[in-house]
Amino acid sequence: MLTPALRIASKDLRLSLRGAQGLAQTALLGLLLIFVFSLSRKPGDPVPALAAAAIFWLSSLFAQVLVFNGLYSLEENNGARLGLAMAPMPPQAVWLGKALAGITLLLICQCVFALAVAAFLGQSVEGSPLIGAATVVTVDVGLAALGSLMGALASGKSSRESLLTVVFFPLIIPVLLAGIRLLEGVLTAGEGASLDWLGMAAAFAAVFSAAAIVLFPHLYTGEE
Repeated sequence: MLTPALRIASKDLRLSLRGAQGLAQTALLGLLLIFVFSLSRKPGDPVPALAAAAIFWLSSLFAQVLVFNGLYSLEENNGARLGLAMAPMPPQAVWLGKALAGITLLLICQCVFALAVAAFLGQSVEGSPLIGAATVVTVDVGLAALGSLMGALASGKSSRESLLTVVFFPLIIPVLLAGIRLLEGVLTAGEGASLDWLGMAAAFAAVFSAAAIVLFPHLYTGEE
């Protein structure tokens, strides 16, 4: 399953980064959210670390939705979805390939968001950079696992396109909360960087991944 998944991820990344228009629009949306939030406070007023962490993950969340809408529309726009579904490989390879491509694109956007949080919101890393990196990767794994599953649910069904956001947002609240509290702790070197939150984020990432592996074939290929 890993080999075809890597090929799908490589193909999706090449197509997504060709011209980088879609990725640039996604990054610009996150930058706009961060910039508008910075304008909501008076000049010179400090931005709480909790608020900065929340706006970072909110920007990441909207970017994730746009990324997976774009990834699953690649086959839809070219009429290749049926061919991909009938290819001689496990259906889960499509989910894994899309998830790998999605997390890569999201990490690129988050590098831009991190610079914007530092520049517009005046934040700096006071805690452990390793915990910060582990937090971003762990939460992104959960977002990518569920985002790839929801992308399959919405793809090819115009009447269900809104389900990607309607179903996605409530499910990711726990892992998103863990990411916010952990990032707050990294920014302030406070108690928010507790490993308990990191464990919760890892647990949800594992649950989302397991659920996606089981459910993806039914959603993408229509199997009963």
